[in-house]
Amino acid sequence: MTLRFPLYAKILLWFFLNLICLGGAFLLLVRAQFHYGLDWLLAAGAGERIQALSDVIVGDLNDRPRSEWSTVLKRFDDAYQIQFLIFHADGTQLAGASNSMPPEIRMRLGEGRGPLGFRPRSNDPALDSQPPEKPGQDAGPPDRPGLGPPWRGEARPDFAQGPMAQPRGLHPKFIVRTENPSRYWLVVRAPIHDPDRGRGGPLLLVAVSRSMSAGGLFFDYKPWVAVGLGAVIFSALLWAPLVRGITHSIAQMTHTTRQIAEGRFDARTREGRRDELGLLGQSINRMAARLAGFVTGQKRFLGDVAHELCSPLARIQVALGILEQRADEKQQGYVNDLREEVQHMSSLVNELLSFSKASLGVSTIKLKPVRLREVVDKAVSREEAEGAQIRLEVADDLCVLAEPELLVRSLANLLRNAIRYAGAAGPITVSARRADQDVVITVSDCGPGVPEAELAQIFDPFYRLDSSRDASTGGVGLGLAIVKTCVESCRGTVACRNRQPSGLEVDLKLRAAREDILTLPQIVA
Repeated sequence: MTLRFPLYAKILLWFFLNLICLGGAFLLLVRAQFHYGLDWLLAAGAGERIQALSDVIVGDLNDRPRSEWSTVLKRFDDAYQIQFLIFHADGTQLAGASNSMPPEIRMRLGEGRGPLGFRPRSNDPALDSQPPEKPGQDAGPPDRPGLGPPWRGEARPDFAQGPMAQPRGLHPKFIVRTENPSRYWLVVRAPIHDPDRGRGGPLLLVAVSRSMSAGGLFFDYKPWVAVGLGAVIFSALLWAPLVRGITHSIAQMTHTTRQIAEGRFDARTREGRRDELGLLGQSINRMAARLAGFVTGQKRFLGDVAHELCSPLARIQVALGILEQRADEKQQGYVNDLREEVQHMSSLVNELLSFSKASLGVSTIKLKPVRLREVVDKAVSREEAEGAQIRLEVADDLCVLAEPELLVRSLANLLRNAIRYAGAAGPITVSARRADQDVVITVSDCGPGVPEAELAQIFDPFYRLDSSRDASTGGVGLGLAIVKTCVESCRGTVACRNRQPSGLEVDLKLRAAREDILTLPQIVA
């Protein structure tokens, strides 16, 4: 059995594939940002949060003795679940849990014009107006390699004597990621006054986190997740009516075409849509109407021909009766052969009349609640033959909605067909069971069955298996077609399948009826 992939699932899969592509593009963008550095996290809201927190920490540390700085930082450590440290620009730790400045931060600091990239202001305007050293010129003293060029002048200037110059080549805040173990280091220039030092200088407020989010301080992923989920939900709600409308229309047209394929040409699909699916529905309805006209015309033609043949056949039978009385012994054999052919033609005409009557009278048939056991008994009594064993497994309380005579005829034809081809192979069983709101009547035999390729065709008019096309078995190929027509006239369905290891099984499904409203009709034998 071929697995079917619903169109609804395909559209949703395509929609989520689109989202995955967008998500992949976003991740590539993030990876590119990481490749160029983590300072992009400091833009917009994160930079404002970090600046506000650093101002609060600086305000608490200022004018406090250095011995109390670690206590103040510990309070912020517990509040934000990250580690806050104070370093001097030369890499000396002043406060916080014991830690060392990673080489990555030292290298980043070395990219500037001095500690943290600031050029100190001296008291000599002429000296301050000189251009900065070129790269590679005076790389710094041997005891502090990588920290930039030395201070200009003969003595280290006092930072407390004047304001700091603006950073050159380095942002006042930056983030560095280190490995083994993986940590994220946020470095902020902090104007902290150290009363324990004789001279001031730039101090570094450093925040160390195990994750990129740092509890929402560096990067708050929750709004992004909320926005992403909101986008998915909104997109799904936006797409759902369109997808549901398309799949509902396709499912309805599939159901209609399946009914048409089963011979129910009165089935119609809705034509409310004004798109390609609406045009397809209109085409299906026109096709069903044309097919109904063709099939009805064909059945009416068969009925009219059969009716017109009744009179000539009756006259031929009368003439044969007269001829039989006047024929001598030598001519009697020819008369008997002719009588068999006439009887065969008469049987064919009767079958055609029955088929035409059942087909054309669907709109005028009124269904009635009937007790199923009585209908089955009547059909068995019509077709009972010597040597055929028929078993009944039908409960007395089962009732169906049907036209009694049509139901008797369909069951009688099924029994006749089973007796003809499988009567000597074993018992023929007629059973019935309740299936939700329906009753399923099953007629099964133990014969050779039907080839699987021909199961779908045995209910077609005038269709016969090759093995049955001889004079000994008889039949004109209308028996099972009449069964299907009679059952469908009762608003039911017919299905057949082969039994294992051998045999054929035919199911008639009819609507169940309530026994308390049952009025037993008179069934003509």
